[in-house]
Amino acid sequence: CLPANQERFANGRLVTVQFHPSAQVVMTAGHDRSVSLFQVDGIRNPKIQSIYLESFPIYKARFSVDGEQVIATGTHHSMFFVYDMMAGNIIPIPKVRGVEEKFLRNFELSPDGSFMLLVGTSGYLHLLSMKTKELISTMKVNGRCTATAFTPDSSKIYSYSKEGEVFIWDVRSRKCLHKFEDEGSLEGKCIAVSKNNQYVACGSSSGVVNLYTTDVCLKENRPKPVKAIMNLVTSATCVTFNPTTEILAVASRDTDEAVKLV
Repeated sequence: CLPANQERFANGRLVTVQFHPSAQVVMTAGHDRSVSLFQVDGIRNPKIQSIYLESFPIYKARFSVDGEQVIATGTHHSMFFVYDMMAGNIIPIPKVRGVEEKFLRNFELSPDGSFMLLVGTSGYLHLLSMKTKELISTMKVNGRCTATAFTPDSSKIYSYSKEGEVFIWDVRSRKCLHKFEDEGSLEGKCIAVSKNNQYVACGSSSGVVNLYTTDVCLKENRPKPVKAIMNLVTSATCVTFNPTTEILAVASRDTDEAVKLV
């Protein structure tokens, strides 16, 4: 296939490439301060549009679950942007009341479209309403949180700490239901929950990705992984399941071509 963004290559590193949830569209975003949308037909992949965010190198961008918005955070900003695709408006969200963070970078959106989870510093997790972008509640893990994942039904949040512990939160009560140690983890890097809620994958700085069944994660403090995937030699920075939970992709951005499908 042709490069998806062949009609407009980025001038800097791409940090996000994501398919639209329902349309044949792919989004790219990156350090050149722009978000671009392309129609994916495999023949020409024409560009639909690009939006430019003045002095705002993008750290992460995501489509909302309904596909009507794009949320983008910056590399060195405490604000974030919402791009309303229906109206064509770019809406800055300058300061979320109750969130005292110097930088807002990493975030996750709940699969049911209700929540946005901002990962703060010092272990703080800020749960926002997706509708109003206002703070609902703040949770805190011991140490520093490096990665988070919602369960497919949006009822729980798994948060992975730099120290290699995983905290499981109840979204409704915002209480910690359980925590467990990721086996052999020196530093937590990324986490994913499979779409059928059967597995949890934890990737650490050593490059090892541990695969657990969710029922064990909820019960035991030191669960045994079903499998430890050792194929990466550098830090595991991305783990993701395919929609049918048959394939797990593990990747490291620390070296070229370090992507494995399990």
